[in-house]
Amino acid sequence: MTLWSGRMGVEPAEVMMAFSASLDVDRRLAGDDVQASMAHVRGLGRSGILPEAEVDVLLAALGTVDEELSSGNFAFGAQDEDVHTAIERRVTEIAGDTGARLHTGRSRNDQVATALRLYTRRELAALARAVLGLQATLLDRARGVGEARLPGYTHLQRAQPVLLAHHLLAHGWALGRDVDRIADALARLDVSPLGAGALAGSSLPLDPDGTAADLGFARRFENSMDAVSDRDFVAESLFVCALLGVHLSRLGEEIVLFSSDEFGFYRLDDAWATGSSMLPQKKNPDVAELARGKAGRLVGHLAGFLTTLKGLPLSYNRDLQEDKEPLFDALDQVSLACRAIDGLVSSLVFELDTMRAAADAPVLAAVDLAEWLVERGTPFRQAHGIVGSLVRASLAGGAPLVELVTASPELGPEAAELLAPGAASARRRTPGGAGSAAVAVQLDRYAARLASDEARLAGIPAHNT
Repeated sequence: MTLWSGRMGVEPAEVMMAFSASLDVDRRLAGDDVQASMAHVRGLGRSGILPEAEVDVLLAALGTVDEELSSGNFAFGAQDEDVHTAIERRVTEIAGDTGARLHTGRSRNDQVATALRLYTRRELAALARAVLGLQATLLDRARGVGEARLPGYTHLQRAQPVLLAHHLLAHGWALGRDVDRIADALARLDVSPLGAGALAGSSLPLDPDGTAADLGFARRFENSMDAVSDRDFVAESLFVCALLGVHLSRLGEEIVLFSSDEFGFYRLDDAWATGSSMLPQKKNPDVAELARGKAGRLVGHLAGFLTTLKGLPLSYNRDLQEDKEPLFDALDQVSLACRAIDGLVSSLVFELDTMRAAADAPVLAAVDLAEWLVERGTPFRQAHGIVGSLVRASLAGGAPLVELVTASPELGPEAAELLAPGAASARRRTPGGAGSAAVAVQLDRYAARLASDEARLAGIPAHNT
């Protein structure tokens, strides 16, 4: 029997029920639904809608359901349309006629919105902690490499030498923005819809402020129609996951490149690589490749759900049932990707000699030569032309660049010293730049930011209470 069978003269068509059923997807909201139901029942008691004795019976039944769910002994039935129906059915089996009072003053519209917000709040907070873990790993690796340097790239062409610590922290700062976005999304979703009913609230003296506080929400809804139709928090969560996935993809792409023989900068740990079913010599960066590949899946979830939302009128529409599959999958995949990339990065072996040899190629100090001329009064565009012509001549086989610079009337032996190994890296003095002094400051600032973000998330419960 459905929750709405009294309105219909016949049983629902089998195919219709199969098409609309969501239990296989939303059953993971079971614990959140129980917690929200308990808060609802306590609110009904505070408002005098239910007597204390019935409140106690319902809370005890919900507690039993919670234990059954936690132990894996909860039996879902063939007629359970969704997880909310299943829980109410089981409560009624335990509590008898009193169980029929559970849904007093409540609609599945505000019920599912509440459970989904509880779930999303918890899982986003867990995701943020996973990102912080990866950021901490990048900090540890950056601290451990000292003055090691490698080429920095633009257009995937060697551009300037940078400290490896600077390169690693570039990924860390991007991930920090992901944590910022998660925190912002958490603040906006921290609203309880419970009490909004189907769309217009209730004639019963419900206590939405009390239930919001009971569930740990920062506030209750301001508009009941908005409360049951709002899925901005789902779309925003999908965006957070998609952009985080893009950042993990970029990190994964670099690991794929840098661990190849063509670069030879990174060596993969055996525990974080796979072999080939045919080629005995292979060690493949599958973790990095999967992080790269799953980014497309995450972007697809965002685009698909925004398309679902774009034409919906107020207030609740069954289209909104399509919010859970992309959200659950996105959170699952990006959380797992964070942990996998964390393990991969923590185990990478850095081939420092190979990196250093590539970073110390004299041509990578070309801009330092131009800036040396600028410091002595030459306009930059003219300096650029002087150095560019020497680079062209050297690459054409005229002579090593250091010899051409030494013999140049505009440059000479003093300027040629800039081509010595490590000299260009040492000259990077801009705050936030890739030089030693600036990176030392950056490491401290990054560590402070990481500690601040950890403290900011500490107040968000890892599990709903």
